[in-house]
Amino acid sequence: MTTTTTTMAEVPGLVGTELGSSDWHEVTQEHVNQFAEATGDHQWIHVDVERAKAESPFGGPIAHGYLTLSLLAPLSSQVLVVTDTVMGVNYGLNKVRFPSPVPVGAKVRLTATLKSVEEVTGGLQLTLSAVIEREGGEKPVCIAEPVYRYYGG
Repeated sequence: MTTTTTTMAEVPGLVGTELGSSDWHEVTQEHVNQFAEATGDHQWIHVDVERAKAESPFGGPIAHGYLTLSLLAPLSSQVLVVTDTVMGVNYGLNKVRFPSPVPVGAKVRLTATLKSVEEVTGGLQLTLSAVIEREGGEKPVCIAEPVYRYYGG
């Protein structure tokens, strides 16, 4: 894991900089099942292990794309720490793609670059270029541009 630790004043100077990479995170069947319960998305390719092994083109169950996307929140906090904020919020996404599936049991990690910074009332709006990769995978499993707002005290 590599983390950029910085302050609000220093953030604009980091535009174009790779901020770091998170720890590897294992996507378990339990995590997939909990996500299915939380979202109501019980598609068999995610939650029916035996059917997914028999019928899926992936050879077993895969994580929901939106589960993979939801990992941006915890993994981003490992990549960027802004020490003098009082609050950070997810503001949105500019784009998202899922070029490759995440088989259950795979490990994923985030690498992020600071794409842009804008001033907003009371803080800064940061747009990242985020890539979630699968350990041993040839293609990323998620490419996104998350937008965060950090507010100072």
